[in-house]
Amino acid sequence: MGLSNRSGLESALRELFLAEQKARDLADEIAGGPAEIVLTVLSEAVDRARNLADEKERVAQLSSVAKILGEIGGPGAVDALIDILGSEEHEARHAAGIALEDLSFERFKEVALGVERALAKLPADHLALSELPYILIEVPEPGVVKLVHRFLEHPNEEVVAAAIEACVELGDASSVPKLSRLERDKRLVELDDGESDRSADGSVTIGELAKEARLLLQSLEPEDRA
Repeated sequence: MGLSNRSGLESALRELFLAEQKARDLADEIAGGPAEIVLTVLSEAVDRARNLADEKERVAQLSSVAKILGEIGGPGAVDALIDILGSEEHEARHAAGIALEDLSFERFKEVALGVERALAKLPADHLALSELPYILIEVPEPGVVKLVHRFLEHPNEEVVAAAIEACVELGDASSVPKLSRLERDKRLVELDDGESDRSADGSVTIGELAKEARLLLQSLEPEDRA
């Protein structure tokens, strides 16, 4: 097919529309199958995708599975989405994050329980644990603050740093005492926002981050916290 002329481009565009519609129809058909079988098939697909040598194909398959998992919901689907959220590939993490966020708006308790399982069972350095606080703060549920506070107690400093930033974004005064307890924490984290003036290597202690966050929250007017 030649794409150097108008007719060729229009033909390619029509084929793209048809392919995308076909993909949506297939995804709906898969999601509508028996829940236990669907979850098993999708979980196995995640394992296979992780072993693919081609990054584009790996990302495409993980992202497709994440979208379907977001449609079916349930504890197993939430766990699988959190697993994909721990992928090395940014695009796969993004797809899983969107699916989890959308699911949280409809079935927050289901996602919250999955987050608690992740905190209890996942390895301390699992990438999903540093991503989850940022997903949670997008969900307008009263239980979010307490859930984010759980991440402040995590043994991994990167997870704690993410939770500190999430607390600032939430702007809830109940975070102040939690942050105060971290101010003597000497664990170092790398800065990724260009604020590298605190140390020569661009690192900062958890204690410094916690203190800055606490002072910022205390400086907020009551109406800003609402």
